[in-house]
Amino acid sequence: MSESFSSGNSAPCEVSFTVNGALKTVRVFPMERLLDTLRHQLGLTGAKEGCGEGECGSCSVLLNGALVNSCLVPVLQAQSADILTIEGLASDARLDGLQEAFPQCGICTPGMILAAYHLLHKKADPTLEDIKEGLSGNLCRCTGYIQIFEAVAEAARRRVAT
Repeated sequence: MSESFSSGNSAPCEVSFTVNGALKTVRVFPMERLLDTLRHQLGLTGAKEGCGEGECGSCSVLLNGALVNSCLVPVLQAQSADILTIEGLASDARLDGLQEAFPQCGICTPGMILAAYHLLHKKADPTLEDIKEGLSGNLCRCTGYIQIFEAVAEAARRRVAT
């Protein structure tokens, strides 16, 4: 696992943001990765360290409504931001429909679910091509993607039906 990055001359500072609806203030090095802050300081371990290079999507979070790879975001960029992690999708101890529909098989799942959540907020009734494009920044090494595409389509159907 990668260690938090700190530039040689930067002193720790306070950064405040809202994560999953709760205001948080953390003391961090400005160039520390948002991923490390979420996992190590806030105990939100749903975002996973996959590649550490922004290629796999395992560390995906929503930052002010945009899907981002938290391994590439310096925590200072999150100042005053609204962040949604996989932990924030569940409400009242009840899983989101996407979380219920998804195959829970591996490290990619949290990032895939957040990418699907982001897609379904843009397109309530996505086509298969929309789903493929919406999840294109996320890699899965075990499902072959068909189960994932079907899970997103099923979650979309459930949302439209309610």
